[in-house]
Amino acid sequence: MTERFLEENCAPEQLSPLTLAFVGDGVYDLMVRERLVCQANRQAGKLHKLAVEQVKCQAQAQRMEKILPLLTEEEQSVYKRGRNAHTTHTPKNATSADYHSATGMEALFGYLYLKGRLKRLRELFVLMCQE
Repeated sequence: MTERFLEENCAPEQLSPLTLAFVGDGVYDLMVRERLVCQANRQAGKLHKLAVEQVKCQAQAQRMEKILPLLTEEEQSVYKRGRNAHTTHTPKNATSADYHSATGMEALFGYLYLKGRLKRLRELFVLMCQE
């Protein structure tokens, strides 16, 4: 069974890694926000600050390191395509390696979401968030 918000036809294996990362950025951001809101009722400004700390590329790269050994061959391939994609800029206060790793993670999240593999997305997200 596949799960997504919309039932549009989509073939994620045919999308560019940066297109997958575009979707994955939103998916990851929503998962982080949901987790923060469900942990405690906080002021919106505090929620925003906590979310930014988790969605910045350095944090994404660190979390990606936790799950990299657990990925299937298919997932590793998608991650590597995203990581190796040619991007036009690197955000200030971030290394190129962190930015590329974060882009790979976002591509993976976009791919899994568009494939309707929410169970796997949840599993990876929970593992990433463990201390």
